[in-house]
Amino acid sequence: MTVLVTGATGTVGRHLVRGLAERGHPVRALTRRPDRADLGPGVEVVGGDLTDAATLEEAFTGVDAVHLITFGGDDGAELANAGEILALAREGGARRATVLGAFGGSPLEDAVRGSDLEWTVLVPLEFMSGALEWAPDVRETGAVRTLAAWPSAAVHEADIAAVALTALTEGGQGGRDLVLTGPQALTPAERARDLGDALGREVAWVRLTEEQERERLRAQGFPEDYVEFGIALATDPPGTAGRVLPTVEEVTGRPALTFARWARENADAFRA
Repeated sequence: MTVLVTGATGTVGRHLVRGLAERGHPVRALTRRPDRADLGPGVEVVGGDLTDAATLEEAFTGVDAVHLITFGGDDGAELANAGEILALAREGGARRATVLGAFGGSPLEDAVRGSDLEWTVLVPLEFMSGALEWAPDVRETGAVRTLAAWPSAAVHEADIAAVALTALTEGGQGGRDLVLTGPQALTPAERARDLGDALGREVAWVRLTEEQERERLRAQGFPEDYVEFGIALATDPPGTAGRVLPTVEEVTGRPALTFARWARENADAFRA
């Protein structure tokens, strides 16, 4: 079966493209910059922009299944053309779809749930790759610096891709929202320890004050409403933050990957 992967050059998309190709599935990768995709042999790379349906007909034609993301453009804005995208998927022959869900939901997720496709919405509680935000501090100061101190069961991007691959190629997950977590709920201090183990040196954890966190977020260019949202999230985590669910293993048949493994795989990003 031919599978179209949107967001093919993203952290989840690359894992999904690779997994499909390794299992012998014809895979078509959609990207706005085909010349920079570098997705390896056996992958059909097509150009197109999810925000502009007129650029997508080639990508969606003749596919059996699609993996969708909910944002597009240079600014990563929420897609406003969900109906057009789903029409292209159906007209192109798709029978199954997975959607990488957005925090708080999105119009595309709602549209897919109301469609006649065999759909699955993937709901990661937190991405392990979010820890890359700590890399500059680890390189410069040898420490992870956060206001948040609560444990989170972040999920490896390869596990999100593995669940999508199973749903797209084997079925059996239609009509489900799959909440995805890693196998452990770890605090920032515990993740700093795992990063230190991967680097072969100590990585400390330093808890910021609320004002220090505001300064950090402002320095990254975030607007004030996002800064205050970040403070609220750090000081009052969602009730699901530390919840560990067996979804990855139930769907894929193997245990979810640990943060320690993610740290080893991404250690170079944290080296000075």
